[in-house]
Amino acid sequence: MFTANQLFLIVHITVSVVFLHAFAGGLATLIRVPTGPIARRVQIASVIGMALTAWATVISGTWMIYPGYRAEPPAATTLDAYPRAWLLSSDATAWWHTFGMEWKEHIGWLAPFLATAVAVVVLAHGDLVRRDRRIRRVLTAMFTTAFAATLVAAGLGAAINKVAPNDFLLN
Repeated sequence: MFTANQLFLIVHITVSVVFLHAFAGGLATLIRVPTGPIARRVQIASVIGMALTAWATVISGTWMIYPGYRAEPPAATTLDAYPRAWLLSSDATAWWHTFGMEWKEHIGWLAPFLATAVAVVVLAHGDLVRRDRRIRRVLTAMFTTAFAATLVAAGLGAAINKVAPNDFLLN
């Protein structure tokens, strides 16, 4: 029905969509001051949810999708099933790997670290977060930076999937 690579891609995309929704929930709870025990629990669940889904997104992309992308082609074969090699085979497309995948490989990992930092601060210093607007602003900026890094990485991933052949998904 599905190849392993296709299933991995479905898992990665699903977790990514959940991450995007978790961002909206987490951001809303940071902007608005929680005013009761239920609101506080929602805030904690939201920021922890974003951190967990950020980790799941990056880990699934790194260990489930990226190995298929970077597979080395055997000698004297077509590059259709080897997107990294195909991109690097031409100066016109090499930029997609050297910039696009480098962003995804390195900057994409910024999102789970920032989201985790926000979750830790909310968990450890919840009362202070509720009282101090400056702390909420800093946490909101960290959350938004994590989201922005993810959006750029997702956009580059979608563009690379359009530019490079993705026949490796069929294997």
